[in-house]
Order: sequence, then C-alpha cells, then structure tokens
Amino acid sequence: MAELSTAGPKWGGQETLPLPQQFNGAIRALVAGRAAELGLDWTDGVFTRSEELFATADAEAVERAVLDTGYRFEFSATASLDSEPEKYRRPEAAAQDFAESGDDAALRGRGDNVLATAENTIGTVLRVSRIEQVMELLSDGVPEHTIAVIDDSGGTLTAPVLEGFHGVICLGGTVRSHLGILAREYRVPTLMNCRIDGLADGDRVELETTQAPPAADAYATGDTGHARIWKLQS
Repeated sequence: MAELSTAGPKWGGQETLPLPQQFNGAIRALVAGRAAELGLDWTDGVFTRSEELFATADAEAVERAVLDTGYRFEFSATASLDSEPEKYRRPEAAAQDFAESGDDAALRGRGDNVLATAENTIGTVLRVSRIEQVMELLSDGVPEHTIAVIDDSGGTLTAPVLEGFHGVICLGGTVRSHLGILAREYRVPTLMNCRIDGLADGDRVELETTQAPPAADAYATGDTGHARIWKLQS
C-alpha cells in the first residue's frame, strides 16, 4: 500500500496562518487514519473511493471543532493593525496636509468616498479594531449614529455588524476593496484610504459623503483624498 504521509503539507512547507494549520492538519490526520483502516492503496483508490475517505459530514465536523476552540478568524481580521501599528497611530506629520488645505480649523481628515449620498453623514466616532468589540456590538447592538473607524482589514473584522454602522472611516484600501463592495451593497456611507488626525472615540464628525467617488484611474494618477472629514462641536 502506498504510504500517506502525515508529516507535513503536500508542498513540503508548514502553513504560516493558524486557520490553514488547524483545518489542513485535522483533514490530513482524518484521511490518513481512515485510509489505514480501509487498507486503501492510495495511488489506486484515492479517486475511486474518495467518498469513503472524506465526506461532507467530516468537513462540517472539522469546522465545528475549529470554531469550538474559540477561533474567530482574528489573525486575518487584525493582520494590518498588528503588523503595521505605527501606520494606524497616525504621527503628527500626517496632519500637515490638512493645515495646508486652508483655514478650515475643523478639518480632521480626508478619504475616498465609496457611495455618493444626498447629504453628508454625521455621527459619533468609535474605533473598532478587536474581535471582542465586534462580539459586544453583536450582542448589545450598534449604538445609533456610530461612525466606525477601522483599519484596512476591517471588511473581515466588521462584516457581521457593518450594516448597523451609520458610516465608516477606513484607514486603508480603495473604493474597490472588499469593504467598499460591502458598503455599497449595504448602503453604508464609507470613506476609504483615509488619513485622519485628532479624532477620538465619542467625537462627533461629519463625512463629506456627497463627494463623488474617485475616477477609474484615480489610484494610478494620485487624484484621491477629496472627501473631507470634519470634527464638530459637541
């Protein structure tokens, strides 16, 4: 019988992400054990007897076992924030462009508008960057008029509660990113690729969502960042 190796992945390298490690490891172990029980000749039987090796119920059991460990896709949801923390702290230099834009003292940021609305979007800032926050919003509900500030992996992180946001400020991505697509689908006013400064949880802001979305060649030409973000008086 041809031996089915359980020592590592097919291509000889170890998976670097936790989700593939858990899924692939469980599947390799299951298939290897079942092949041994059946006395299956791997080279001859893998195509003709594959349903005996791994079925839909097996896939569902593996997925349930992974979710029961408490894993909630946190790595992919917060990868950008964890790998580039300085980017999301927004050093003081990032605010200089706003000061040079005129005498608008309330200006706190710029971004690219995903969906043009009839009126600008006004709400209260809430930074959402961790799984625990999303779980709380799922259980308790999203507060009315919440403007979520998220990083560029926020489409993964906030997808379960995105529809409840009054608006979104995303610190990365483009209007064609996954989050931009979801925002248009759910009709949630959203600015992508934002640079912000001087905003904190609880601040009231106005997003210039009446601004037209960027042209098709905007990211190639650099013609971006036209939608403004203002901090309002409480």
